[in-house]
Amino acid sequence: MKCFVGLGNPGSQYAKTRHNIGFMAVDRFADKHGLNKFQNKCKGLLAEGNVGGEKVYLLKPQTYMNLSGESLRACMDFYKIPLEDVVILYDDLDTAFGSIRLRYQGSAGGHNGIKSIIQHTGTQTFNRIRIGISRPTVPGFDIANYVLAAFTKEEFSRMDALLDNVVDAMEFSLSNPFEKTMAKFNG
Repeated sequence: MKCFVGLGNPGSQYAKTRHNIGFMAVDRFADKHGLNKFQNKCKGLLAEGNVGGEKVYLLKPQTYMNLSGESLRACMDFYKIPLEDVVILYDDLDTAFGSIRLRYQGSAGGHNGIKSIIQHTGTQTFNRIRIGISRPTVPGFDIANYVLAAFTKEEFSRMDALLDNVVDAMEFSLSNPFEKTMAKFNG
């Protein structure tokens, strides 16, 4: 069993923003595997099905980023999903755009969605796929404005390759330990 949780904000005004790349990754996986029947459950949009013989849950919390842990906790409690079967997908300023970085523990690093997940799970140890969005290149640019801004045309031109790489890591993690997935995709 795996539960992939993409972090983002609900609403069309956020759909193509950097902060919503977790939602985009979950949607790409859902489209590829025909799991697009999302329902309102567990304070989020939830889809479930089987991929390669493995039970898969796809969760997009609808609590807004800062309360993402509420939705994850509700899903874990209702479906009896152990934390080691959860993988969080989210935007990361400290990873170059186009790259991904997998980790199984660490601080929130200023990411409010991860802060909420740490608060609601009681640990900093959980599987993560950090999707690089880079930091703003303009000195002094407000981080909140940056993450809530849409991707540039140049970034959008590279988005398919980035999301395909994330989906490859998600698929690999279904039949391999997360440590092996990290070794393969952290390259």
